[in-house]
Amino acid sequence: MQQGDGSETQVTWEDQQNINKFGRLNNRFHELEDEIKAAKELNESLEDAGNELILSDEDVVRFQIGEVFTHMPREDVEERLEKMKEEASKDLEKLEEEKESLVAQMAELKKILYGKFKDSINLEED
Repeated sequence: MQQGDGSETQVTWEDQQNINKFGRLNNRFHELEDEIKAAKELNESLEDAGNELILSDEDVVRFQIGEVFTHMPREDVEERLEKMKEEASKDLEKLEEEKESLVAQMAELKKILYGKFKDSINLEED
């Protein structure tokens, strides 16, 4: 690997492991971004469903379970929606925490790799 001044920097096995780890973390980071986006959309959908239920004046409403709709008492649907909102919120929180952890790990690896290879390595995304 060449540095800007023309001298060679030796890539050790440990360096290669750090580069590979950074690549895996970066891939997981992008997967997490997609999962977080989907989780946010689910939270918004559940919130919208809850708002529609509030506006409804029916005692029995249609509720989708899997691929089918069933008629259920309004109170049961409200309880199910609340549970679903709580679960979706917890899932989103876990995803956000994992993302923060990945960002911290990636920052540490960047510091190590840029410290050794300087301009010879590019870990930034375009």
